[in-house]
Amino acid sequence: MKVKMILPALTEAKSPFFRPIKYSLFPPLGLATLAGYLDVDDEIDLQDEHVEVLNLNDEPELVIIQVYITSAYRAYQIADHYRAKGAYVILGGLHVTSLPDEAAQHADSIFLGPGEDTFPAFLQDFREGRPAKRYESKIRTLIGLPPIRRDLIKRHLYLVPNSIVVSRGCPHSCDFCYKEAFFQGGKGFYTQTVDDALAEIERLPGRHLYFLDDHLFGNAHFAGELFEGMRGMGRLWQAAGTVQSILKPRLLEKAVEAGLRSLFVGFETLNPDSLLEQNKEQNLNRDYTAAIRRLHNLGVMVNGSFVFGMDADDESVFDRTVEWAISQGIETATFHILTPYPGTALYERMAAQNRLLHSNWDLYDTRHVVYRPAKISPEALEAGYWRAYQEFYRWSAIFKGTAAKDTLTGKMRHIAYAGGWKKFEPMWDAMIRLKRVARMRPVLEGVLTGFGQHRPIQKRLDFTHQAPEKA
Repeated sequence: MKVKMILPALTEAKSPFFRPIKYSLFPPLGLATLAGYLDVDDEIDLQDEHVEVLNLNDEPELVIIQVYITSAYRAYQIADHYRAKGAYVILGGLHVTSLPDEAAQHADSIFLGPGEDTFPAFLQDFREGRPAKRYESKIRTLIGLPPIRRDLIKRHLYLVPNSIVVSRGCPHSCDFCYKEAFFQGGKGFYTQTVDDALAEIERLPGRHLYFLDDHLFGNAHFAGELFEGMRGMGRLWQAAGTVQSILKPRLLEKAVEAGLRSLFVGFETLNPDSLLEQNKEQNLNRDYTAAIRRLHNLGVMVNGSFVFGMDADDESVFDRTVEWAISQGIETATFHILTPYPGTALYERMAAQNRLLHSNWDLYDTRHVVYRPAKISPEALEAGYWRAYQEFYRWSAIFKGTAAKDTLTGKMRHIAYAGGWKKFEPMWDAMIRLKRVARMRPVLEGVLTGFGQHRPIQKRLDFTHQAPEKA
């Protein structure tokens, strides 16, 4: 059977000017994971439109498309194209789960929630000639998954091709997050066994890993066992975690000993009232400064995430947030405009208050204002968002941020990472277009290791962990 698997590009990833490196940073694994359920003799073509031009002139029998909100219109266009050619088209992903009736107009079958239980069921139905119109996930487990079809991933098109996911979901329930809608009807957070996760890591070449888990530290027992198993592998890796998990005794140390060198942290806001408003209680009464200091003292760089436009925010929020982030020595920052995604508690609240401005999903990209803010105009919110990026990534701000570092190596590492991320976009654009981005991996690894001062531990591995799956 000829199968086509497509990840359409997010609207913001197709800039006519410069291609931000983050869209070529690592390969998403959703489709490659599902491909593990297909037969070995199936002819599979997996394409990620973020890094390659789609071939739409082929004749597949089955087309599988993963849909995010800002790729929805592009996904529907592709789906309609293949249905007109006689292919059987299925759609799944976050946006499909949130708005199934909309997606169903462009698909022969739709999938709601994770696909580990529904996709194998569909394949059996499809081969028997009786596929259903809708498949809803109910069974949530990562035990017994087939190996990810990494052979389908075009590794040379990514800066860090060794992406990995060892869990699904998150133990928290923030109002602006898709998680509750996507995992409705079953567990919202679950992990692989430690042995399965370690075995997947062992299969990956090179040393650099990028964990795509929403919250790698979300199950402290699982994370601790995983990090202990990774210790000595000589791996170098990046991941995401919470302030709460950073402050947990010994867990972060285990991660660092296993090779953690950069962590994405969702600070979101400096205002406790805003944290309560968005149900981000895991950040309440947490010492952000202590968390950052703890990371830096252990040689871990910080990518801080901040959200503008909460109801308590006025026009002073931008300068206050940027100044604080710079003073803390945060290496990179990711700013967002609060965006009410369909299916979230935030969306329902905004809709009930008649505050939504439109449903143009292309603009639900956290860079545009799609609702009426409480204390600031939409125009001022967008302007402040762009100004925050400009101010944080000025060379003067980057150098100012180095004042929080005690050593010359730490200061140089800060300059290299922050500057490389945002000040060299023309270079990244050229490397991406020439399909040479992978050649920059040794440079990134050199910065992550502090030019050799934070090399990961490497020794013979003896992993005999038998940790059961934890919820």
